[in-house]
Amino acid sequence: MKDVFKQFRFRKIILAFADAFMIAAASLTANFLFNGLHAYSYTLFSKELFISIVISMICCIGCLIIFGAYKRAWRYFNAKDYLSCIGGVVLGQAITYTIIAVSNVKIHQVFVIVHGAFAIIFICLFRLVFKHTFIEIHPTVSGSSDYKRTMIIGAGSAGETIVREIFSTRELPEAKDAPYEPVCIVDDDASKLGTVICGVEVIGTSNDIEQLVKEKDIQQIIFAIPSCPEGERQRILDICSKTTLPVKVIPFISDVVFNDENNRIVDQIHDIRVEDLLGREPIRFDNDDIKSFIRGKVCLVTGGGGSIGSELVRQIAKYEPKQVIIVDIYENNAYEIQQELTMEYGSKLNLVTLIASVRDYFRINQIFEKYKPELVFHAAAHKHVPLMEVSPMEAIKNNVVGTFNVATIAQFHKVKKFVMISTDKAVNPTNAMGASKRCCEMIMQYLSKQEDNTTEFVTTRFGNVLGSNGSVIPLFKKQIEDGKPVTVTHPDIIRYFMTIPEAVSLVLEAASFAKGGEVFVLDMGKPVRIVALAENLIRMYGKKPYEDVKIVFTGLRPGEKIKEELLMDEEGLKKTSNKLIFIGSQIDIDPDSFIDNLEKLKEAAQKNNEAVAIQALHEMVPTFTTPEEFNSKTVIKKTDYKDYDTDVSSHKDTVSV
Repeated sequence: MKDVFKQFRFRKIILAFADAFMIAAASLTANFLFNGLHAYSYTLFSKELFISIVISMICCIGCLIIFGAYKRAWRYFNAKDYLSCIGGVVLGQAITYTIIAVSNVKIHQVFVIVHGAFAIIFICLFRLVFKHTFIEIHPTVSGSSDYKRTMIIGAGSAGETIVREIFSTRELPEAKDAPYEPVCIVDDDASKLGTVICGVEVIGTSNDIEQLVKEKDIQQIIFAIPSCPEGERQRILDICSKTTLPVKVIPFISDVVFNDENNRIVDQIHDIRVEDLLGREPIRFDNDDIKSFIRGKVCLVTGGGGSIGSELVRQIAKYEPKQVIIVDIYENNAYEIQQELTMEYGSKLNLVTLIASVRDYFRINQIFEKYKPELVFHAAAHKHVPLMEVSPMEAIKNNVVGTFNVATIAQFHKVKKFVMISTDKAVNPTNAMGASKRCCEMIMQYLSKQEDNTTEFVTTRFGNVLGSNGSVIPLFKKQIEDGKPVTVTHPDIIRYFMTIPEAVSLVLEAASFAKGGEVFVLDMGKPVRIVALAENLIRMYGKKPYEDVKIVFTGLRPGEKIKEELLMDEEGLKKTSNKLIFIGSQIDIDPDSFIDNLEKLKEAAQKNNEAVAIQALHEMVPTFTTPEEFNSKTVIKKTDYKDYDTDVSSHKDTVSV
């Protein structure tokens, strides 16, 4: 009872007094009508009538409180909310009649019924008039202004902070207006239901989101539970995506408090990102280890203008290196990252940008002789599977020959550590690109076992990178924005995903404690079904999959697997100090036959002899098979991918296969 009165604040007391006036007016109206129709009439302001009014006001107001009539902001009342008023008045009048009957006060029961009917009419009519009057005075509520009707998910500290700041921000003339009109809050904590934050009520749970969006005419959603467990976060975001409304998220409160540039949480609300839908927690890394590993060293990054390479350069720059050398064959990308870092760091960062190809042994050797790098991160590679299937010689020249060039030159110049970026497509490869990257892993293994070797050769292996050049997300976004169908190769295709910063952090942390010869593998959580990723991305644009935007299945591309892997059957896993990074056991290779096959492969590639080169690739990589053979043996089980609600088979009549 204490909690009930605690929630019953001053504003609601005023509204309760208004209801009391309506109840009194209803009693007088009933008395006037009853006076002309029934023998048992009462003079105006008689003792019996006064007692009836007082008892009725007390009982009805109490019952209205119990029925939750004061929990709702009246400007958002709907049909369901009016029922609470009807129930409160009916119960209140029933209690009133009982008390009057016991007290022997002469009031006819028909009068009580008529009084109750008028009380219901007056109270509901008052709310209706109040609602429309409020909307006319405050047009933002109707959604006609820049303020959009917003649902807040989460009534915890973050949710309370965002609601309070939205309202307080409007009062600051120098502050940027927040385009939000908080309408309601949902939270799965039952104890918070009915509570009110700055006049905004907690009215349901996450399971009510879709229904409340329709009832309250919600225009956007803010997810305000930054510390929510990832599984629960995924479930709630999946529900939100089905509403087809824009969904925004807020950062961790600690990230806001300790952000010197901007500690106003309203300005840091951002659109939901695709990585928020992956169903696992962001990977955390030990920045102290990375900093001590990078600080004061000359770092060279091949492919430094690409998606992974440029992020490597960005993160390396944060850890106070002695010098950063970007090597890339594509001048536009190299120029962009150069300008970005120059604007951010100015003269504080010793940055060198060089245009060179890893295929050119003498040019790369010249660079090493001049700059003497201590740490080399080899990200230069051709990675696009279908394109490399059409031009396999280019994959071999750039990936295999290029890696061998840079690695042997690094070994000759006694580079301290050489880190090679690999891919899950190197595991049981079904295409020339994957087989070439497996060769690169074997080159690392071969060189690390040389007797006079002083360089620590390290391989890092991970899956698809969100937002990288050639990944599905930029393609899907462009297709949606251009009004085109979203193309997915196969309804059952699944992939492991990670963000670019995660991938690069893996590279840096693995390199920081590597001893040489290891293949580091990231625990990437559950693989994701590509068609579900496409569906959620379409919903994030506020559209309905298969209706507003069609999904077209185009068939598997050349060399493409249905399901990627992170380990070969022969490899086991060893734990590291980071619970999400593992070491895959190396498969023994015969160094003599390996180097012979490598020379054969290089010679065939230089002569563009595709038949000989592919045969040599098969001999070097025994697990290299055809996609048809691999996919025919692959059975996709429900446990292999995240369990999305959408069943693609139910949409066969709306998509082209």
